[in-house]
Amino acid sequence: MHQTTDQRELENRIVKLLADGNLKQLGHELEGVAPDDAVLILERLGAKQRAVVFRLLHKDEALDVFEALDPSVQSDLMRGLRDAEVAEIFEGLDPDDRVWLLDELPATLAPKLLHGLSERERRLTSVVLGYPQDSVGRRMTPEYVTTRMDYTVDETLARLRDRIDDAETIYLLPVLDDARHIAGVVSLRDLIAAGPDEIVASIMSEAQSIEATEDAERAARRLTEAGFVALPVVDRERRLVGLLTFDDAMRIIEHEESEDSARQGGVEPLRRPYFTTPIMQLVRSRVVWLLVLAVGATLTVQVLDVFEDTLAEVTVLALFVPLLIGTGGNTGNQAATTVTRALALGDVRARDLVKVLGREARVGLMLGLLLGSLGFVLAGLVYSWQIGAVIGLTLVAICTVAATIGGIMPLVARWVKVDPAVFSNPFISTFVDASGLIIYFLIARAILGL
Repeated sequence: MHQTTDQRELENRIVKLLADGNLKQLGHELEGVAPDDAVLILERLGAKQRAVVFRLLHKDEALDVFEALDPSVQSDLMRGLRDAEVAEIFEGLDPDDRVWLLDELPATLAPKLLHGLSERERRLTSVVLGYPQDSVGRRMTPEYVTTRMDYTVDETLARLRDRIDDAETIYLLPVLDDARHIAGVVSLRDLIAAGPDEIVASIMSEAQSIEATEDAERAARRLTEAGFVALPVVDRERRLVGLLTFDDAMRIIEHEESEDSARQGGVEPLRRPYFTTPIMQLVRSRVVWLLVLAVGATLTVQVLDVFEDTLAEVTVLALFVPLLIGTGGNTGNQAATTVTRALALGDVRARDLVKVLGREARVGLMLGLLLGSLGFVLAGLVYSWQIGAVIGLTLVAICTVAATIGGIMPLVARWVKVDPAVFSNPFISTFVDASGLIIYFLIARAILGL
């Protein structure tokens, strides 16, 4: 979220008032601050400052602000609040939001917070907590309003009015049979448009549901791509257990994509806003990958050492090394990013490995022919046509190999149940650098007769 000039000025005033200990004036500054602005400011403050500012927010606004914070920041904030404040905030959260927070809290604190909930809220939260970590059941809301096939529209609307305060969304109502199996869904729009005596069965639509144990990211993408406001979540017997809402789906996707983009850049995901991340955690998130890549880069050094005599005989070959390994790495990363994205969207599955290999090999060959032709002409005009042939053929070969390897690596990762983002860019760059140099020097020896 981008911070405007007004937000920065407000943040500077708040920091100054905190430093001066002028809490009365600070309270006046926070009056009328929009929840989104308050979230931005809180996520940029230190832990102690954040607790002070949060306490000064208006009570009616505080819960909205808290719900909008990153779960890791929520966890930090709760440690700085009094037990009574923590209990009140925790009780006010929706069950699925509570579970996001509990996943970030120390294991010793979670039982204490759950014990302090009312019986109803504890039961609803326990339902969500009972599902696996990455499943959609862990992210669904158990607070919803249902109707029956034989209910009239008027009866359904009355039921909705009675339970509206307990539901996270009212825009989609699951329709159940006598055994709580989901028979269909009906939208609020359809209910309002229908006559009061019409039977729900006559206006309901076919239900597209998801099993509670299904992967949360896959379910979230299915919901957003279909444009639904919510999707019913069912157990193996198709009994309704909850709803996945659109805003929760977007939250899941944002969380997963931030992890993928971090790992593709060779960094462990922070799982918290940048300014709230301790320096040592930033170091730890990067150093492991740097060590792995440094060890992998020794392969490139070994290849250069093996072909040292070839470089000594034709020194001009050394000039093209950065160009060739850079082109290969970029080609492989492009292919890996494309296929990883297709995997996330469900366009490609692990069993499509042979198809993807064939497509990416053709794409790589065509890219190689385009770049190789340009390399042949430029290198030939500047140096010699033999050097031009070496560069042109190497680009064809490297692009083909890099695109093929980059395309299948995410599928291999999915097949062995590893995050495709981990297998992609950092490892592909290292592999393509070494293999590209081998291809380069072998072609050079063959054409130049070295």
